[in-house]
Amino acid sequence: MSKKSFKPRIKRFLLIMLVLVIIAFIPTPYYLYQPGPMEELAPIIKVEDGYENEEGSFHLTTVLQVKANPYLLVYGLIAPNTDIMEEESVKGDLSDSEYNRLLDFMMKDSQQNALVAAFKAAGEDVAIDYKGIFVRGILSDSPAKDVLEVGDIITSVDGNKIVEAPKFIEYIQQNKNEGDQSTLTVLRGDEELKKTVDIIKLDDATGKVGIGIAPEEEFTATIPKEVNITSEDIGGPSAGLMFSLEILNQLTPDDLTKGFKVAGTGTIDHNGNVGQIGGITHKVIAAEEEGADIFFAPKDLTEIDQNEKDAIAQAKDHGYNVKIVPVATLSEAIEYLEGLEERK
Repeated sequence: MSKKSFKPRIKRFLLIMLVLVIIAFIPTPYYLYQPGPMEELAPIIKVEDGYENEEGSFHLTTVLQVKANPYLLVYGLIAPNTDIMEEESVKGDLSDSEYNRLLDFMMKDSQQNALVAAFKAAGEDVAIDYKGIFVRGILSDSPAKDVLEVGDIITSVDGNKIVEAPKFIEYIQQNKNEGDQSTLTVLRGDEELKKTVDIIKLDDATGKVGIGIAPEEEFTATIPKEVNITSEDIGGPSAGLMFSLEILNQLTPDDLTKGFKVAGTGTIDHNGNVGQIGGITHKVIAAEEEGADIFFAPKDLTEIDQNEKDAIAQAKDHGYNVKIVPVATLSEAIEYLEGLEERK
């Protein structure tokens, strides 16, 4: 065979390879969700002069989230334990920068809340310094959508310094009517802005008014001991409960693990209340596959809550060995662990 006969074949091969590479970079409006790895917390959380006597271990659970190209989308259709979700259901109408700011805030907020909840549970003094109202979400039909951005931090309303979410809501409801306006002082990155927003009716039944945002508190906690948390690759708020348990275990002499491999998930606020999260079935799968003995899940407290039901159903329907323990507060998780017999 002559060298000339190779040239068309080489060209065709290179053309095919080029097309395959181009296809790999074609975006799709879908994300793939799969069970992620469990992360042991003792190596990534270090409390100053903390106890290191864990016979068992605490673990956070994760969900792998990948923006799908056409190849990954096909893989997702046949891969086990994989959910395919539309981009809109993941990010809503947030831009990539807004979504990333939200994830960064939620992880930082989760860690701050976990610190406060754990130190309070250990009987330690904690001081909270509120910085402002973090705009976590904006109603799609709110006029604020054209004025504010997710990630903005509101530091005053109509010239009044208001930096706590309940007081912010209370001020609007007590001083404003539908159709009024409020002037907000807003931090956006390093820039301070003045923004005027319209007051809208939020609920016809109650007549409650607001500006149509989901407010969260931006704060820092002053605690009596230094705590280092190395979790740069973990986003979102769902590790809060497990962070609190590991921090508390290093603050107190008794080993809460009792020799068990304890996994779980759930948001936490600085009063120790555990909240609902997404992707819980994937996290139960990960806990089972990695040999967890116990899995703490957020307890269902309202009609729309689903974490407890979904976690129990996943374990029961597939005959898992991991024990699902629903909890509504950090105290309930502590009480359950303290009631265990030590594993010999």
